[in-house]
Amino acid sequence: MEQKPHIAILASPGMGHLIPLVEFAKLLVHHHDLHITCIIPVLGSPSKAMKAVLQALPTTIDHVFLPPMILEEEEIKGLKFEVQTILTLTRSLPPLRNVLKSTRFSAFVVDPFGIDALDIAKELNISPYIFFHANAFTLSLVFHLTKLDETVSCEYRDLPEPLKLPGCIPIHGRDLMEPVQDRTSESHKMILHSAKQFRLAEADATYHSDQTLGNNPLVFLPKGFVERIKWQGLVVPSWAPQAQVLSHGSTGGFLTHCGWNSTLESIMQGIPLIAWPLYAEQKMNAVLLVEDVKVALRPKTNKNGLIDREEIAKVVKGLMVGEEGKKVRSRMKDIKIAAEKALSADGSSTKALSELASQWTNHPGF
Repeated sequence: MEQKPHIAILASPGMGHLIPLVEFAKLLVHHHDLHITCIIPVLGSPSKAMKAVLQALPTTIDHVFLPPMILEEEEIKGLKFEVQTILTLTRSLPPLRNVLKSTRFSAFVVDPFGIDALDIAKELNISPYIFFHANAFTLSLVFHLTKLDETVSCEYRDLPEPLKLPGCIPIHGRDLMEPVQDRTSESHKMILHSAKQFRLAEADATYHSDQTLGNNPLVFLPKGFVERIKWQGLVVPSWAPQAQVLSHGSTGGFLTHCGWNSTLESIMQGIPLIAWPLYAEQKMNAVLLVEDVKVALRPKTNKNGLIDREEIAKVVKGLMVGEEGKKVRSRMKDIKIAAEKALSADGSSTKALSELASQWTNHPGF
């Protein structure tokens, strides 16, 4: 009996990278007769949330944890999370090679942090793919970063005029993804190296939280905060099923850090946004959501670069009952309909996925 095409998917460390690849795998097995193995490198021990997500997958999706990487304190000190992630992946390449050699895989899919693993796939004659799970705005920057670096002499944040990336709205240099800002940083060098090879790298928001915050993930909050707000709100100390929260009928808005996972989950539920970007490519996402797609409001910073409580209250009220909020809410409904259409049986996303799966089904051995 002919076996199903077997696809290997490598997820970078952290729930923020695991979730989109898991959703991608679920679509593949739901619509097509494929067998998927998710390969997961980890920094420290896998989190409970990660294990729970993987254990709930269909039986046609397997998962393999690579041996956990332990970074020494001297290595972690001063390294941004994206550098820690790439270091973890680099040190996981030998056991990854063993996994890829153990089975006849038809294709190997990585996210933007896993580009170095593609060389192993090519070595083993496994067809390599990159699943870029950020938006086209970020993708355009990565494709054109090499040329930009040749033409821009100052730091991007100091550019007097907005940049115009092909196919995108103009954006100030200070709103580009954070790893690009400091051109002497290790993060910038890694992204530039990837871009020169027509490969991709970008940062994500939910990284290594279980390992870096120790036994008290709420340690960063002001003393007594949880007690003070217990009758007004709920503080979740670790990963939560955000899509389910957003789908609840009582959810009227979403104050988000503008990670692309969160953005897509909110769009699918038609929930308007308040954009509060923190790092990585999130400022780019905020510009896209506020100025181009127009499904979000963005609070203004004060003279110290901070957002104070009065501004937060103003924007929340504006979203929920103001005229701006009505426009954003109406626009989000239109975007939700467009997203649902793309994911329908004859939608553009479904067709693109079918074309990819047909390659693997018709030529399982490449």
